[in-house]
Amino acid sequence: MANSKANSKTREEEVKNKIARDYFQDFDCTKILGDVDFCVTIKPQNSKQLELETESFLWAEAKKGKADFITSIVQLILTIGKARTFDIHLPPAYLGAFDTEKIAFIPYNEIHDVFYINDFNWNVTPSNYKTKEFKQLYDKVIQLIEKQSLVFFFGKDDKDIQEFIKTNFILGKSSTSKVRIDKNNFIVIYNKWLTSVKPTIAVNWEVAKKVGIIDGDFYLADLLSQENETLKEKLYVLLQKDHYKLDRKLDDMGMFTSRTANFTDNQKAHHRFWNKYERPPKKEYWDYIVERRDLLVPQDIRERKGSFFTPQIWVELSQKYLTDVLGEDWQDEHYIWDCAAGTGNLLTGLTNKYNIFASTLDKQDVDVMHSRIATMNENSISGHGANLLHDHVFQFDFLNDDFDKLPEPLFKIVNDPEKRKKLVVYINPPYAEATSSKTVTGTGQNKAGVAKGQKVREYYRQKINGAANEIFALFMAKVYDKIPNSKLALFSKVKFIQGTNFSKFRDFFLVKYQKGFIVRADTFDNVTGVFPIAFTIWDLEQKEKIRKIKCDIIENNGKKSGKKNFYGDLPQSINKWIKLVDNKNGEKNIGFMGNPAPDFQNNSFLNIRNTVGTRHVNYYAFTKNNIIEGAIYFTVRQVISPNWLNDRDQFLCPNKKWEKDIEFQTDCLTFTLFDGQNRITIEEGTNHWIPFKEQEVNARAKFESNFMTDFIAGKIKKENGTDLFDKTDKKEPLVFSEEAKAVFDAGRELWKYYHSQPNVNVNASLYDIRAHFQGRNAKGRMNSKSDDETYMQLIGNLRNELKILAKKIEPKIYEYGFLKE
Repeated sequence: MANSKANSKTREEEVKNKIARDYFQDFDCTKILGDVDFCVTIKPQNSKQLELETESFLWAEAKKGKADFITSIVQLILTIGKARTFDIHLPPAYLGAFDTEKIAFIPYNEIHDVFYINDFNWNVTPSNYKTKEFKQLYDKVIQLIEKQSLVFFFGKDDKDIQEFIKTNFILGKSSTSKVRIDKNNFIVIYNKWLTSVKPTIAVNWEVAKKVGIIDGDFYLADLLSQENETLKEKLYVLLQKDHYKLDRKLDDMGMFTSRTANFTDNQKAHHRFWNKYERPPKKEYWDYIVERRDLLVPQDIRERKGSFFTPQIWVELSQKYLTDVLGEDWQDEHYIWDCAAGTGNLLTGLTNKYNIFASTLDKQDVDVMHSRIATMNENSISGHGANLLHDHVFQFDFLNDDFDKLPEPLFKIVNDPEKRKKLVVYINPPYAEATSSKTVTGTGQNKAGVAKGQKVREYYRQKINGAANEIFALFMAKVYDKIPNSKLALFSKVKFIQGTNFSKFRDFFLVKYQKGFIVRADTFDNVTGVFPIAFTIWDLEQKEKIRKIKCDIIENNGKKSGKKNFYGDLPQSINKWIKLVDNKNGEKNIGFMGNPAPDFQNNSFLNIRNTVGTRHVNYYAFTKNNIIEGAIYFTVRQVISPNWLNDRDQFLCPNKKWEKDIEFQTDCLTFTLFDGQNRITIEEGTNHWIPFKEQEVNARAKFESNFMTDFIAGKIKKENGTDLFDKTDKKEPLVFSEEAKAVFDAGRELWKYYHSQPNVNVNASLYDIRAHFQGRNAKGRMNSKSDDETYMQLIGNLRNELKILAKKIEPKIYEYGFLKE
């Protein structure tokens, strides 16, 4: 028993030592104050200071394992009260408790009155939780501890712990400094709130999300409050002491009604969380935080409802372009309707509020805009007010509601043919689409239901076909159809101009392009991916098919760097072309190549393997009759690096010029043989792609297949097809350019080095050689580099020569029509 007690004490000492070392290394944690487990004081600087009584920062109870911190603090109070430690030593700034999981602090001045209660028996064993005194004290202080304690978890809250200690463990400091919230950290704190407070709010979040209620509105109610009372009355959700009030509206009797949401834990987690933070933030941040409600909207809702904040730099630039197109007085001469307004930031900077209308799907966003209007009317200097009329801001489901629900002034404009010509529909609409990255990678299904719930989709499906799966396309279609002859100015992806799934949309959407620019998509908050977002202006009165538009290229600093063409009238895709020479006769194949969607964003899924893959695309079968065409397809899609400008560019059916360019053909074959996306491997079957003979690379044994060197030497006779080289059955060796020969030379040195290694497979492909030297991680992915310096030099040489060859090939891709400039 004694040994068990000793072991328990040892483990507790280990916890104390670790906490002292990890979090209080700048303080003295060695002082022993009676039976108090842990004491933190200032480090003495000399022997004289050692003799003086020093102020303590913390007296704490330590526990091994995991323990209830309230029980631990009650034990500490009993320990201090029994020994009257506060009469012997200066009391600390904080009492606390910690275990291996967490640490809790409570200001001493919040608890010290308990030491002076009358008729209380302190002469009990503090660690005996079953005594009536322990229970009596526990009941007396539990609510106080729950409301006033600051609890941090080791690991995830380490930065907060360090900041708390840094700002509060200061001699002479009498009050607790909490973390200040500003426009830079309110999202970080929201993410912590999600795991600490949200689970204790009595709301079925999945059901709530379906009716437009999001957790972010509860967070705003908490954040913009003082003493648990929300200060901004126009928010959709208000915190009122111990519950939330939401969905306030006038009933049929003219009386305000609302719903309430309570806490499931008597608000314990809520108190603990907000004890660490200073509420509310400075008033100068309020409008910004409310305006950026979009950052608190879940990703799936953001995509469907368009809750994406348009960066101010692009808002200002778009309004400049509108001025260029419509004239200096356009705001006075035109009406403006943002029918996907969110919190209204796209309208920031517009001056004539009498001509502006803003509608949005969510009442919460309407409340935010009304709040911003009130801020503007109060002459706010924050710059985040809204220069709008209260009655021109309204809740409206643009895709599904009838126009007779519009405010009367806007209804009259929409229904007046002449006024309608002066209406500018100015939007950054939702961009949710029917496919996702999982669809592209073959691990998910099409999200066809994204737009199916929209009543308008069924109406337009016959008119725009697959484009009806895209919500932004439905916005465009309805504007075009139901607000004819107006102007449309929108931010969007460029797929409606040149996407293969939008051909029927372009037949329907007959408009005149006026002006536009493109910017990187990742300049928009929470938008990932490197592709262009376009702002384009269209005159819906002039009917013409979109064939080609030219947009200014705008860099992240707002400066123009050039122009980019987008084509609406393109030839058939490269995938149509490659199917013409696909293996249709069941000849023996030497590998397969998936044919993903013909644009740059899908090129990462293009590779050559031994077997057919699982993605829902055509798999091109390489045979002795179609190697060159397959190599051309592979090469033209791989040699140009993807970037944000070309991400949506389409690969096309070529003209006939390539057929006479033998050097282009063999350059493409060379690139295909040595590119990293050629993933032929002996793990999946015979390797027919070895580009060298055994003696060239000092192989220890004969290769299982010499198909590729025989093909290069002209020894493979073509059948059932036309010889691409000279229309005859000549068996002449292929001729390679100097650049291609340099690639072969670099590759040969790499193969030689591999074959000089012990215990290698002589039939290894390039992919196998890379795997041999680079190895794989725990997840089976090939590592990006090797510790073998010679290998790294050789693979580097090969890649450099490939880059030179790629640059040589690139101009011919445009010349032969595989891409348009």
